[in-house]
Amino acid sequence: MDDQLFGGLMSALNSFAEELVHKGLSNFELQDKRYTLLKQNSLLFIANSAKKIKEKKVMQEMLFIASKFFDLYSEDIMLNWDNDVSVFLNFEKEIEDSLEETIKKFQDAFW
Repeated sequence: MDDQLFGGLMSALNSFAEELVHKGLSNFELQDKRYTLLKQNSLLFIANSAKKIKEKKVMQEMLFIASKFFDLYSEDIMLNWDNDVSVFLNFEKEIEDSLEETIKKFQDAFW
């Protein structure tokens, strides 16, 4: 699915949930995946994981990634952002180690 389209869907779901419960949506499940949402500084961070991964662990990793994101991208960049996510394409390289380390830990625990 297109990144922009998926992001729009998640944003719409979160807005709907905020209207219903005044807190927003923290996670939801579709088939064998859990989608976890973290809202910080008006941005929505979304992670997917297997349902058997503890939500607390996913949230810890998301908080680390969000922190790294805000360290790399200044407030000035965010204030002038035109909602084009391609500006952040290089961020994947910045968190590659984090993603690989998480996968490795998971594999070590179960293989």
